[in-house]
Amino acid sequence: MHQFIVLTLNGLTSGAVYAALALALVLIWRSTRVLNFAQGAMAMFTTYVALSVIDRGGSYWLAVLVALATGFVLGGVLERVLMRRVESGPPLNAVIVTLGLFIFLEALAPMIWGGTTRSFPAHFSIVGFTVGSKHIALSPFDLYTLVAVLVVMATLVALFRFTDVGLRMRAAAFAPEVSRLLGVRVGRMLTLGWALAALVGSLSGVLIAPVVLLSPNFMDAVLVFGFTAAILGGLDSPVGAVVGGIGLGLALSYIGGYLSPDLETLGAFVILIGVLMMRPEGIFAGSAQRRV
Repeated sequence: MHQFIVLTLNGLTSGAVYAALALALVLIWRSTRVLNFAQGAMAMFTTYVALSVIDRGGSYWLAVLVALATGFVLGGVLERVLMRRVESGPPLNAVIVTLGLFIFLEALAPMIWGGTTRSFPAHFSIVGFTVGSKHIALSPFDLYTLVAVLVVMATLVALFRFTDVGLRMRAAAFAPEVSRLLGVRVGRMLTLGWALAALVGSLSGVLIAPVVLLSPNFMDAVLVFGFTAAILGGLDSPVGAVVGGIGLGLALSYIGGYLSPDLETLGAFVILIGVLMMRPEGIFAGSAQRRV
C-alpha cells in the first residue's frame, strides 16, 4: 500500500509536468491549427534565459517573468517571420518548419550557454513533507506545479469559452477567409496564438527545470509525453490536456514502479496507439462537429 501511495504521488507530480506542455500544444492547435514540434525547444530556450537572470542576481520570480515575456515575444516573432510564409500552404510545410526550428534552437542554446548540464534553483523546497514519522513523496514545489497547471487550464478554458478574443482566435484558425470577411484580423489572431502558446510553454520549462537537470535537450522527453497527453485528452480540450497529462503520469509511474522504469516509454507508446485506434479524436473531444 505504501508503494502504491508513493507511485501515485510521483505520478501526479510528473503528470502535472506533462500537462503543462500539453496545454501549450493544445493552445497553439486551437488558435492556429498547427502542431508545434518546436514547443519543447522553445521552452528550453526561455528556461536558459531565466537561468541567466538568476545567475546575474535576479530573483526567481523575476526570472519566471522574464522567461514568460521572452516566450511571448519569441512565439509572436516566429509566427510573423517564419510561419506566416507557410501557413497558406500544405499543412506538412508548417510541420517541417517547426521541426527545423526545433533543431536550430537545440543547436543555438549550447553555443550561447554551453552544453554542460546545469541545475535550476527552485523557489520552493523539492523535499517531500514529513508527517509524524512518515515521509510523503509530495513537496511544496510539487504543489506549486499542480496549482500553476490548474490555473493555466482554467485561464485557457475561460479564454476560449467566454471572451471575444478567444472566439476570434478559434474563428481565425478554423475559417480564416470567412473570418476576414467578418472583420477579424486573422494575422493578429494567429500571432497572438503563437505568442500565448510560447508563454505557456515557457512556464512548463521553468516548472520542469528544478526537477531535472538543465541541458539543451532536457525538454525532448517531456515533449514526447506532453504530446501523448494532448492526444489522449483531445487537442481541442485544455481540460483534456490536464487529465491526459496526469493520467499518463500515473500510468507511467505504475509501470515503472511495478514492472521496470525501462518500460515507461514503451508504455506511453502503447497507450498512445490504443487511444488512436479506439478514439483518435481524444477522450474529451466532442463527437459532434465543432462549431466556431
